Amino acid sequence: MSKRQTFYSRREFTKLSTMGIASLPLLSFQNELEKKIIVPQDQLNVHLFSKHLQFLNYNEMSAAAAEMGFNGLDLTVRRKGHVLPEHVIDDLPKAVEAMQKQGLSPKMMSTNVWDANNITHKTVLETASHLGFTNYRTDWLKYPEDKSITLSQTLFGKQARELETLNEKLRIIGSYQNHAGNHVGAPIWDLLPILEATKGKFIGCQYDIRHAVVEGGESWELGLRRIKPFINSIVLKDFKWGIVDGQWKPINVPLGKGMVDFKRYFSLLKKYKINVPVSLHAEYDLGGAEKGLSTININKKEVFRYLKKDLEYIKDAWKRSE
Repeated sequence: MSKRQTFYSRREFTKLSTMGIASLPLLSFQNELEKKIIVPQDQLNVHLFSKHLQFLNYNEMSAAAAEMGFNGLDLTVRRKGHVLPEHVIDDLPKAVEAMQKQGLSPKMMSTNVWDANNITHKTVLETASHLGFTNYRTDWLKYPEDKSITLSQTLFGKQARELETLNEKLRIIGSYQNHAGNHVGAPIWDLLPILEATKGKFIGCQYDIRHAVVEGGESWELGLRRIKPFINSIVLKDFKWGIVDGQWKPINVPLGKGMVDFKRYFSLLKKYKINVPVSLHAEYDLGGAEKGLSTININKKEVFRYLKKDLEYIKDAWKRSE
């Protein structure tokens, strides 16, 4: 048994072999993985965050995404996701098969992975790698109250290096998403000491413009300039500030209806030659689909209509940006 297969028990590896997965070559486009920043294409390849279709099974989800015009799915492989981590060996191949039937290649997934020494996390990455996935989002981190932020960054940097080593062996890229609030990486700048502790090839940042604008206000462009060497995937969504229960809060809205200046943002992506996997998130009211609920309270065709409209906005805004 090769080193790349040592994470599996004999029973698990036998199951993978039976399905033909373990015999698949690990990503033949190795050089492409190591090039996070390349010449932009005429249009973005957009993957739909599968969280918004968790009221559908794998076949229905894949058919809907293809019908709406998405290039792929950013599959939730995590707690309460389309694929549960503890069932990844059985269920991820099923999801991939359903996607491929609709012409959608497995590329992106969102996970709870962070600990390179965790057996379940290893199994998720090992299985995904053999199935052809190239990019995944990691779990989020929070600063513990009993340690300084500086010390925590040092510890997180060490963990990131360990995860990067595992990623390199498996030829899969990890991405840490900047997320507004008290999460690590929310201000963008604090993520740099963690990522700079790595080589920056097989782990980096999933840049989320919505959260960057929430936290950065008018200075988000500076954060983008600083983090751009580490960007290996991006998330697209929008918001506006509003009063909720007497308090000012960010309110999620369809693309183009909020405060994100997509024309400026897309022009900067082109200027910096950032062309990486793209995930569309729709966090505004979609009858529960925005929360990843298994049962929604609006017609599914309404969900599809809004998602397709967001996709069309992305394509049009990308073309209009200079």
